Amino acid sequence: MGGLALAGVTAQDLAGLGAARDRVRGTDLVIASDVDSPLLGLKGASAVFAEQKGASPEQAQVLENALSHFASVVARVSPPARDLLTGTPMRPEREPGAGAAGGLGYALHLLGGHRVAGIDAVLEAVGFADRVARADLVLTGEGSLDWQSLHGKVVVGVATAAAHGGVPVIATPGRSELGRRDAMSAGLSGVYPVVDRPADLEASLADPAGTLAARVARVARTWSPRRD
Repeated sequence: MGGLALAGVTAQDLAGLGAARDRVRGTDLVIASDVDSPLLGLKGASAVFAEQKGASPEQAQVLENALSHFASVVARVSPPARDLLTGTPMRPEREPGAGAAGGLGYALHLLGGHRVAGIDAVLEAVGFADRVARADLVLTGEGSLDWQSLHGKVVVGVATAAAHGGVPVIATPGRSELGRRDAMSAGLSGVYPVVDRPADLEASLADPAGTLAARVARVARTWSPRRD
């Protein structure tokens, strides 16, 4: 049943929530996600990601109702804290990243976690700032470069970080749905998708490593300085 089972959750089912929080109290619980979607709403988990996973609009709405029911039961069992300045409830389902991984971000927020942008955590871990300082060009990519890429994902995170060092960034995604203006606004000096035309998709899927390598080789020749 997956998330649909949450439609039947009762307050009794969540009786152990307080104890679970106590077990991790004092632990720095970090939610590193490349998704900043909340749990519910037009930008929530079911609205944004259900279709990607093969769900119909009707199924996505049923899932949204189940998640909403779950969040309302949680609020009754464990009333949210209030903002000290405004007095408004601090609802974890509205937090950025609560919709990550189908709502796993929300669960971690309930346990006292705090979110950081996943790309920032990774770039810091690999020492990206030092690496990019020694580079003339940065190459990055992902499966599909689209509007979701503009909200905390790898390509834009890399482009933003490289911009601090004045190093150009180009992307070689599997496919691109971004226009030139959006790509430039994201900090990309160029976008070279592996699949340029729908007719190329079958060949790309048959040999993904080979087609990606061929594309990158062509890009390298384009960006390499000429030697007389």
